[in-house]
Amino acid sequence: MRLDHASAIAVLTGLLLVAGTPATAQDAGWGYYGGDAGGQRYSPARQITTRNVGALQQVWSFSTGDVATKGQALRHASFENTPILAGGRLYVCSPFNELSAIDPGTGRPYWRFDPKVDPRVRYPNDDICRGVAYWRNPGAPDRAPCAERIFMNTNDRRLFALDAATGRPCAGFGRNGTVDAMPDAQLTRPGGAQITSPPVVAGGVVITGSSIDDNQRVKESSGAVHAFDAVTGAPRWRFDPLTGAGPNVAAGAANVWAPMSVDEARGLVFLPTTSPSPDFYGALRPGNDGHADSVVALHVADGSLAWAFQVTHHDVWDYDLPAQPTLASVTYQGKTAPAVLQTTKQGLLFTLGRDTGAPVIPVVERKVPQGGAPGEALSPTQPFPIAPRPLAPDRITPDQAFGLTPLDRAACRKDIVSARHEGFYTPPSTQGTIIYPFTGGGSNWGGLAFDPGHDVVYVNTSSAMHKVTLIPAAQVAAARVVHPMTEIGPNTGARYGVMRELMRSPLGLPCNPPPWGLLHAVDMHDGHVLWEVPLGTTADLAPGSQYMLHGVGTPNFGGPIVTAGGLVFIGATLDNYLRAFDARTGRELWRGRLPAGGQATPMTYVWEGRQYVLIASGGHSKSNTRRGDQVIAFTLSR
Repeated sequence: MRLDHASAIAVLTGLLLVAGTPATAQDAGWGYYGGDAGGQRYSPARQITTRNVGALQQVWSFSTGDVATKGQALRHASFENTPILAGGRLYVCSPFNELSAIDPGTGRPYWRFDPKVDPRVRYPNDDICRGVAYWRNPGAPDRAPCAERIFMNTNDRRLFALDAATGRPCAGFGRNGTVDAMPDAQLTRPGGAQITSPPVVAGGVVITGSSIDDNQRVKESSGAVHAFDAVTGAPRWRFDPLTGAGPNVAAGAANVWAPMSVDEARGLVFLPTTSPSPDFYGALRPGNDGHADSVVALHVADGSLAWAFQVTHHDVWDYDLPAQPTLASVTYQGKTAPAVLQTTKQGLLFTLGRDTGAPVIPVVERKVPQGGAPGEALSPTQPFPIAPRPLAPDRITPDQAFGLTPLDRAACRKDIVSARHEGFYTPPSTQGTIIYPFTGGGSNWGGLAFDPGHDVVYVNTSSAMHKVTLIPAAQVAAARVVHPMTEIGPNTGARYGVMRELMRSPLGLPCNPPPWGLLHAVDMHDGHVLWEVPLGTTADLAPGSQYMLHGVGTPNFGGPIVTAGGLVFIGATLDNYLRAFDARTGRELWRGRLPAGGQATPMTYVWEGRQYVLIASGGHSKSNTRRGDQVIAFTLSR
């Protein structure tokens, strides 16, 4: 069944607060944002295989209604949602946090909840809702109101508890079903912080992170993680990653904007923390910044620290942790251990022991470039896992400049020559420094997928460069006049502001050589790369260019999933397709056309005997892909 737009709006309006319970079958296969609580993005579904995936067809679509109701606001929205299937319903949140429950077999809506987020407010990462969380209250009778709950964070920093069956706010939670999820936020503007990723629920508490403005000021809002009672909404605990950073540290943020993971049996929640403020100049935060840029394990019951492992020391590159820590059992060199797998913007993959944080695959400290800006005290070394090798390039010479024409290439070569670049971790400078991989990755919020039957990781990476230039504080205002279309952060309170530019040729292509996007498979038994293939085409960026630029891939946002049917599904690219790859060989077996950009992570499930694959198709503000508002469902033709 395919709902046209007008029909979808009519049904949504008519059923806004009406319970809708499917009559048959049980939900199966995707109860959490990352597939399971540990974020493996693996499905045991095996109906769709390498042999029949070519027969996949679109069977229904669901519209959130944003195209009709949000107008120009869609320009600053990214439909990054991964739906979940729980209690017999699919739950989909739009970039503006409008939550819908829909039928898994038809896409027919049951109810819709609108938290009334103001679409005119501009947020650090534009409007995003990556997902929601489901929780069954073990202390509530069956079918009691709010015995089953959906928890949703909003861009305007609220946490909602909704009855999973009706969409009505849970009256006993906070104030009319909502609490302030960032009670200690100190903002310089209304949209200075938001929450983009789903909460997690364990042990009767619901835990939320935050996303905070970059490059605005030294004393930024706290990046503390907050936990609330899942029944009442009462505050339970808070954890600030910068606690213990030192008495002389002037900073904020180090927030958790990417999704978290939970090991309920161990009573642990795993946080991917980010860089402290400001991102590119750290003279006022001497040392290694506490537990910023770290995988942090906390005890769910009280928020106390179990362990932490830092992947970037004294970060001045915006190399924060962008992805959900993935919990898996890994067999490396013949020894099996419960592990935490963490991808990074640098294109590195860390494998840590889940109980202590000690590396399962050894990590070495290597010397990195020094000579930072005046007042800066850089870490002399940075951590590198011995396997796998870095999955993204990190060094370029002027002779490697890319361009379609001699003039195009010459412009890129000139830009590379003019900047400081000594490979990984070259510090920002007033000259301008090449940050490679750029601050969008390597890996980003899409994270990885893990096949537990074969100990194989699947992860997508991007390859592009930023040039980061420090600007003396007194010259920031003038620089904004000269470069009105370029990102310039004031870093108020610091000696320098910062300008960040994507290094592109006059024709708009990356100045570094392709491939610009890759999908990798890594054998965790020894950490070697099984295969890697270009991901995406330039077909929707410049029609016809894919024949001239064959096999170059594109930067990508969103992640992969892997199934027992031997398939890796991924959207993410800057063309409008969902793809299926052979998990064993990396050969592309199928692609499904999407009505808009698919910069989201797909999901899959089995419902009434049929396996479905779903992806949000609505485009991405930062990538400027085609906008839309649909969730697209594919299954095998009968």
